[in-house]
Amino acid sequence: MKQFFALLILNLSLFGYVAHANDLTDVKEIITKANLAAYYSADDGSAQARMVIVDAQGNKQMRQFTILRKDQANLGDQDMLVFFSRPTDVQGTVFRVVKKVESDDDRWLYLPALDLVKRISAGDKRTSFVGAHFFYEDVSGRNPAEDNFTLLKTNDKFYQLKATPKDKNTVEFAHYIVNINKSTFLPMKVDYFNSQGNKTRTMEVLKTKVIDGFTTVMHSKITQHSDSSYTEMQFRRVKYNLGLPDRIFSERSLRNPPKAWLK
Repeated sequence: MKQFFALLILNLSLFGYVAHANDLTDVKEIITKANLAAYYSADDGSAQARMVIVDAQGNKQMRQFTILRKDQANLGDQDMLVFFSRPTDVQGTVFRVVKKVESDDDRWLYLPALDLVKRISAGDKRTSFVGAHFFYEDVSGRNPAEDNFTLLKTNDKFYQLKATPKDKNTVEFAHYIVNINKSTFLPMKVDYFNSQGNKTRTMEVLKTKVIDGFTTVMHSKITQHSDSSYTEMQFRRVKYNLGLPDRIFSERSLRNPPKAWLK
């Protein structure tokens, strides 16, 4: 019996070593896989989303919208449209993004009450997205090339990385810590810190679901630690590989939404 337990412990140790030996150590490879998992599932996709914004006093606002997204290439340029349907004060508002790998993304916001297409400058990408705790950049995704990454540690579930912005004048944080799921490579939690080392903001994934073979975020939350206010975002009717035509990702769709693709 003693020999049996000794062999069992030895086997468990060996299996533990093999699992550890298979962990990735190349930070660039981890970030590439995480970027693919978070923002490039399938060739295109659509989803209906609902945001609940809760302020420091507990007051709530709601935003409901539909997202259309198409990749020009994996890890390459990308087109995105966000069409707001509720409440009435944002109904008809459209957010358009042309995501670029080699330069700043192009972003526009269509305001139907003014019949105005407003360009969002690169300097405004770290500002509130229609009153939520999500920033414009959170919606379309931050370019990994803007940060320097180091691998802090690896455990059974996560790769934990530290990211420091290359240009500190363009962001409100000094660094952030991201936990990336080792199986799905989805970033599951991101904590942002200021120059004093205080945690200022947290993004966390609360629920995922496998849809058409892609592990998909279905519920996420961003918390502002200065006053404990937060925004939760939930998705439904997520669809992939729809064959979205390039022509709908244009300025014309801001005033004339492609209704056939928003159902």
